[in-house]
Amino acid sequence: MLPDDILIRTRTARTGMLIREVFEECLKARLQSLPFCDEEDKVVGRVTLKYIINRSIVPEYMAELAHVLGREMSAFEDMEARLKQVFDNSVEAYVQEPHAAIDSSTPLMKALAIMEHHDTSYLFVVDEGRYGGTLTIPGIAMWMSRLDKGR
Repeated sequence: MLPDDILIRTRTARTGMLIREVFEECLKARLQSLPFCDEEDKVVGRVTLKYIINRSIVPEYMAELAHVLGREMSAFEDMEARLKQVFDNSVEAYVQEPHAAIDSSTPLMKALAIMEHHDTSYLFVVDEGRYGGTLTIPGIAMWMSRLDKGR
């Protein structure tokens, strides 16, 4: 069973939520992703800061040619203006497939194994389709540190 005090609890992304709100929630919680829930409160996807930034700021062809790009990037001069437009967009266009998840009864050792298998530093904790929080490597490290101090 997961220690309850290591989960990071956040809002979930939903239809109509603005990109601005996703950024605010992720930054407040120090997370890179939020689960996306449907009208029935079921986790059906995820929204990540990386995906939003890459899809809205970095054109796909530039990402593919990153290894040959020089230092002069005139295409990025209007980035600030572009960001204002992006932040006013609704989140739906940025929803990706659901992230790896566990339920709250998952042993911590298994959760760590799942993180390693999926090469991720976080997992959503989902019970019967409902989001309960996010388990992260820094959260686990803080919990381990507290245990060590109580030796």
